[in-house]
Amino acid sequence: MTLIDPSAFDVHRRCVDALQGELPLLERMARTLIDAFRAGRRLYLFGNGGSAADAQHIAAELVGRFKRHRQPLPALALTTDTSLLTAVANDLDFRDVFARQVQALVVPEDVVWALSTSGRSPNVLAGIEAARNRRARVIGFTGRGGGRMADLCDVCLCVPEEATERIQEGHQLAYHLICEAVERVLGA
Repeated sequence: MTLIDPSAFDVHRRCVDALQGELPLLERMARTLIDAFRAGRRLYLFGNGGSAADAQHIAAELVGRFKRHRQPLPALALTTDTSLLTAVANDLDFRDVFARQVQALVVPEDVVWALSTSGRSPNVLAGIEAARNRRARVIGFTGRGGGRMADLCDVCLCVPEEATERIQEGHQLAYHLICEAVERVLGA
């Protein structure tokens, strides 16, 4: 008996093949970040659970480095301040944990990068709405169909899968490609 389902590789390959067809979209996302960083703007990222971890991963690649030594890029995951997150969730509403931070930090032409595999997470949607009210550019990463999130973002990657883990694998590949492109252009 095999413990690992070999068909998972087929699903993964289909996901990767589908992402290859999204190259123009990924280029547009990279260009959005490059233009914002060149203009002195900042990037703010958020999501829940594994998407929170991905938000932190992306910020680390940009502030630290992806492949080459370069100047740090201004990126902040809004998922890391546990005192703020728990205070807002307790004193206001969990729906507001990202929106409050966006309202406090984001200025026009900054970029907000929201991640939600379903595209329906209320706190992520509220954060996106706050970003739109602040006149920020919004990049979204979600799954098949995109939920309500797809319509709220300036540019949104909808990984064509239903399973959360496959969507997250697609997100990771896509954001690594974007980080590599940004670093290649701005790393000199």
